[in-house]
Amino acid sequence: MAKTLQAPSTTGSFSRVLALLVAGTYFMEILDGTIIATAAAAMAGDLGVRPVDINAAMTSYLITLAVGIPISGWLAERFGARRVFAAAIAVFTVASILCAASPTLTVLCLARMLQGLGGAMMVPVGRLVVLRSTDRKQFLEAIAYLTWPALLAPVLAPVIGGLLTTYASWHWIFLLNVPLGMVGFILALFVVPAVRSERVAPPDWLGFVLCGISLAALVLGMEQVGAEPTPWAAVALLLGAAALSGVLAVLRFRHALHPLLDLSALRIHTFRTGNAGGGLYRLVINAVPFLLPLMFQLGFGWSAFEAGLMVMAVFAGNVLIKPATTPLIRRFGFRKVLILSNAGGAAVLVLCALLTPATPLAVIAVVLFASGVLRSIGFSAYNTVQFADVPALKMSGANTLSSTIAQVATGLGVAVGALVLRAAQGIIEASAPGAPAVLGYQWTFGVLALLMLYPVVEAVLMPARAGDAVRTR
Repeated sequence: MAKTLQAPSTTGSFSRVLALLVAGTYFMEILDGTIIATAAAAMAGDLGVRPVDINAAMTSYLITLAVGIPISGWLAERFGARRVFAAAIAVFTVASILCAASPTLTVLCLARMLQGLGGAMMVPVGRLVVLRSTDRKQFLEAIAYLTWPALLAPVLAPVIGGLLTTYASWHWIFLLNVPLGMVGFILALFVVPAVRSERVAPPDWLGFVLCGISLAALVLGMEQVGAEPTPWAAVALLLGAAALSGVLAVLRFRHALHPLLDLSALRIHTFRTGNAGGGLYRLVINAVPFLLPLMFQLGFGWSAFEAGLMVMAVFAGNVLIKPATTPLIRRFGFRKVLILSNAGGAAVLVLCALLTPATPLAVIAVVLFASGVLRSIGFSAYNTVQFADVPALKMSGANTLSSTIAQVATGLGVAVGALVLRAAQGIIEASAPGAPAVLGYQWTFGVLALLMLYPVVEAVLMPARAGDAVRTR
């Protein structure tokens, strides 16, 4: 008989093999969310659209992930973690093949949505199993296993995407998932426990529909801004629908007997901080891997491979500082570490806005390296502090809610980055025809630096001992 998913494990340890498998699928999921940024120019040429329009394929994937994540918890309880996890890998792999065979941007977006549904069932289920089996004494270690994909995938993606696009074709960025998916599927059958609930509450379909409408309308509305010409009536209608359905969804979640998303964890200060300021932090940070390769290619005139190679400096910063992130948190606490990473991140974005084609390559590499260092510190701190004070019985709901918020922030990061870029390019073309193409990217990085100020302020207002429940153990 399957074990119940309701009673959390208190074994005091966690399976590193399971954690690595979940981290591996998370890596694959994030990689596919960002890898097409470097290939955007080549894909646009084949599909007959503008390079910036390729962000539709990125946002459709990322937002579908966010829409599907809440229902993944119910599916795991109803059918078992192993079945859902393995099925998700299979769906993700098949969808990757369809992406590679897409003849138009519309077909590609539909295939990416199917891919997003697979990813939505994949990672949250695996992460929940890992968190439930981990004592708080080992939280920092467990989160470290589950954090590295978010650090490495977005910066490895430009290199892999650039290499495949330059020396093969963009289709291979999706076909790469086929052997990885096959290996992951086989491992899931042996590694993931077959846990499920004996009694499962009915799914909150009304909440699911309201949430899905809100997110879809939000993304579609933002996509229309910057179109030639911009259909402002449609934009207003879509954003209004997003706001209305979003409010109705929140009301539903607050009053439903078995809500799709349990909002009660937001009453916990550290969880709220990790998902409010942390959500905006993720939004800004995840816009950068989309913008940098495009700026280097279209603004600086580099090849896709050269652009991807330069972004490896971010990867170097991530890797070299990673062993020090946990000691830094233990030594200085979450508040000081988040102030450092957020303020430093804002400063690096300002430096990115000052880059030009004439900037020495060494200077660009140093700026991107610093970005990687601060990115690694910030992600590690936010990913840990959000669960520091969450009771074990609330872990399932908190995990689903945080996964949804994080995915929305990631998806909106790409959409907001593209939106600001379109707006900047439109203003520049109207006011200064013939201005360098890099100017639009410089303005965009400046706007992102301003957005980063909110997480800085929120970190300053955090209690000095926030998150000590996991930091001092």
